[in-house]
Amino acid sequence: MRLTTQLNGEHHITVPAHNPLKVGTLNAILRDVAEHFDLTRDQLLSQLFF
Repeated sequence: MRLTTQLNGEHHITVPAHNPLKVGTLNAILRDVAEHFDLTRDQLLSQLFF
């Protein structure tokens, strides 16, 4: 799957349709998204779940 956001500038990320998604792959996706929004991975996760 290819996801795109226009927030904070255009950004694309490809998320594999694997089931299950490997932990390392998920971590890389989260790190990439966090970097786009100038956050750490932990800051991103805290904003998503709290």
